[in-house]
Amino acid sequence: MKGMATAREIDPDPSHALLERARAGDEHAFSTLTKPYRRELQFHCYRMLGSLHDAEDMLQETLLAAWRGLPAFEGRSSLRAWLYRIATNRCLNALRSRPARPDSPDPPFEAPEPTGWGDPGWLQPYPEALLEGIADRAPGPDARYETREGIELSFIAGLQKLPARQRASLVLRDALGFDTNEVAQMLDASDASIKSALQRARTNLDERTGALGRERAPAPRSPRERAAVDRFADSFLAADVDGLLAVLTDDARLSMPPAPHEYEGLAAIAAFQRASFAHRGDRHVYLLPTRANTQPAFGAYLEDLQEGVARAAGLIVLTVRGEEIAAITRFHYDEVFPRFGLPLELRNP
Repeated sequence: MKGMATAREIDPDPSHALLERARAGDEHAFSTLTKPYRRELQFHCYRMLGSLHDAEDMLQETLLAAWRGLPAFEGRSSLRAWLYRIATNRCLNALRSRPARPDSPDPPFEAPEPTGWGDPGWLQPYPEALLEGIADRAPGPDARYETREGIELSFIAGLQKLPARQRASLVLRDALGFDTNEVAQMLDASDASIKSALQRARTNLDERTGALGRERAPAPRSPRERAAVDRFADSFLAADVDGLLAVLTDDARLSMPPAPHEYEGLAAIAAFQRASFAHRGDRHVYLLPTRANTQPAFGAYLEDLQEGVARAAGLIVLTVRGEEIAAITRFHYDEVFPRFGLPLELRNP
């Protein structure tokens, strides 16, 4: 009607009104203001820490710190950049205070001598369901890593081996697309020091992940990916070592974070799988498909002949390159299965 003010005239900037209400102590306004960023902030903390459990805790710490610090937020940066600054520095504090590696269970059988002893540190897979709304956010035009590559398990594992500030600089600049000046402000550093940290981080990360990146991953759930995954699953269920090797690249890797054992190459993986299949014996194995870090994965279950159930045995994440599998990463089931909505046992499988 004539003379009636429109909503835009009454409130030309709804986000500004929300901010003012939040500053005045309105918790609902604060929740509304930060909700669009919560999932990506949690994944940012996961990139920094390698642990979904720790990332969930760090997100809550970030939001609490933001709520308490909101009156001091002057708007010199975007709200998103301000939240990332808080989250990054909380993660850096956490990295300074935690042990280098969590406790790792030994394999339930006598494993063959590994080809190397790595330091996977704190590494867990990330459920695909929690990636909704993250994978589609494109980084800045000069970002070095495409969105999917910055989510894959090999990227996360490589990050965990970088010094903390190199890790933060690379994630903020190359994976998220913040410019160098913004990163320097977030980390209270000079532009020159950030550029130097980025150069070292890129070199270190490329050395650690280069072998897996020679051929691109097929599109998720594409026929090429399904073909490789189905061949792996059929061979694994049948305890067919030769069939398993046929779907692997010549330089494929097998690891079991946080255990330091690493098996690289077909001969080493064959020896490990023979020992694993021998431990299985006549018991059936069941695989429930899932996805982690945009990659195909399985929850593995081993039959308990006395109880008539199949119990969780581990989560297997596959890195597919072209039409072959370049890496097998096995995780203990206890912490990760509930996060993926997987049961700890199958009755009447």
